[in-house]
Amino acid sequence: MFDRLSGKMSGVLEGLSRNGKLSEDDVTEAMREVRLAMLEADVALPVVRTFVNNVRERAVGQEVLDSVSPGQVVAKIVNDALIDALGGAGVTPLNLSASAPVPILMVGLQGSGKTTTSGKIALRLSSRERKKVLLASLDVQRPAAQLQLQQLAERVNASTGLVTSLPIVAGQSPVEIAQRALDVGRREGYDIVILDTAGRLSIDEALMDEVRQIRAVSNPAETLLVADAMTGQDAVNTAQAFNDAVGITGVVMSRMDGDARGGAVLSMKAITGAPIKFTGAGEKLEALNEFHPERVAGRILGLGDVAGLVEKASETLDHEEGERVAKKMLAGKFDLDDYVSQINQINRMGSISGILGMLPGMGKLKDMLGDKEIDTSIFKRHKAIISSMTKQERKTPAIIKASRKKRIAAGSGTSVQEVNRLLKQFDDMSTMMKRISKMGLGGLMRGMGGAGGLADMMKGMPGGPGGRPPFR
Repeated sequence: MFDRLSGKMSGVLEGLSRNGKLSEDDVTEAMREVRLAMLEADVALPVVRTFVNNVRERAVGQEVLDSVSPGQVVAKIVNDALIDALGGAGVTPLNLSASAPVPILMVGLQGSGKTTTSGKIALRLSSRERKKVLLASLDVQRPAAQLQLQQLAERVNASTGLVTSLPIVAGQSPVEIAQRALDVGRREGYDIVILDTAGRLSIDEALMDEVRQIRAVSNPAETLLVADAMTGQDAVNTAQAFNDAVGITGVVMSRMDGDARGGAVLSMKAITGAPIKFTGAGEKLEALNEFHPERVAGRILGLGDVAGLVEKASETLDHEEGERVAKKMLAGKFDLDDYVSQINQINRMGSISGILGMLPGMGKLKDMLGDKEIDTSIFKRHKAIISSMTKQERKTPAIIKASRKKRIAAGSGTSVQEVNRLLKQFDDMSTMMKRISKMGLGGLMRGMGGAGGLADMMKGMPGGPGGRPPFR
């Protein structure tokens, strides 16, 4: 998401920064390029016009053109304008100030991720705010829709103990299910009732009538539209239609981990007036994030999202396990079990591409890779190979000779060559860890400037010189 737009916006701002002085013509040319970049990213035309006009108006002011570093001043103006277009600084939290049980109405088209998002919100509210949540499926159109929500509720409840689903009663209408959910919520002391409505493949009057009736009987504190970011401007059109028909208080952008151009995210607030409250990135129930306009603006301008990365790490990583492995690494006692532990930590963080996108300056690395994707399948193969080893082999890889290698390869569905490659890479990693242990971190940093340098230390590792490239 945003890769193409980020690359072009960063290029424009870098070009301005290289100029010692800026003229009005420089700004006009830069804004022309920004306009084209935003249109290519599928940003709605009215949003592009407003954005470009606002930036140009502020950027051609005398205090900017006469500034010591006008390029940096324009970059700040562009950043501020992006934040405004995305909804302003700061998150827009859920409105939970109504009397319990607080109704939250979930609306959207079929396939947008509405049911999964309902489960994600239930997990967030129950785990972070200790709210008792009732999930109710009002979808009598799609086969097994109610069963799907019930299964999601069971998964969340296994983690928090505070989430249940409304028992399924055949033959009830969506309005009757909504009324029963609220009644159960009141009688059984629930804090939140999430009403997951049915969707359609496209907007029609029958769908809107059904949502209007449900909204009338439930009087929700929040009406959240779940929109698929991958559908581009269709997502914005859908949001506008729902807003006009029933009124929405917020938007959840699903599938933000896809390769869409990002225009829907930039257009949503301006076109509908409803703020983006959450984004979803993946099918995992934990994959729901608050929407921070300033962080998204930073990613678009190639500034990364370090705060988001730290937040994600603190939520997903096992810090005790990380410290345990780190101590063993620094002591030069790293084994194959520790290597698997590190692979698991990486997997918890999500996609490697997503992590790279949150680091400042990584947009240039992605440009260098072109159409190549980061290949993480090597980690899966490594885990399979290591799981086919005995405990003793994992602790002391040096004992793994020809017959053992054949057994391990057969057990993991790989080849002896792949087993050899893993053992060679692990041996190189162990050598590096021992070198760190002997030299200390200060000595290591000095050693990196020597003849071998960092490349020598990384030799044989996945992606390192002589190792298997992690890109395909």
